[in-house]
Amino acid sequence: MISLTEMPAGKKGTIAAINGGYGLVKKLDKMGFRIGKEITKVSGQWMKGPVVIRSGNTEIAIGFGMANKIMVEVK
Repeated sequence: MISLTEMPAGKKGTIAAINGGYGLVKKLDKMGFRIGKEITKVSGQWMKGPVVIRSGNTEIAIGFGMANKIMVEVK
């Protein structure tokens, strides 16, 4: 299990845990990203830039801090 920031771009994985508070979990849930959901990391910026993730037809960019709290099991 690794954080989303450590996951290589183009790889698929499943969200295993969200190491954040209630607000972060709720915000991600409203966007359709919850534990057990399969995601693909589209891109990530070097030096703490935004991370773009996709699940189905939904693609979002999230900040480095938020992405660092999402733990993923890479396939």
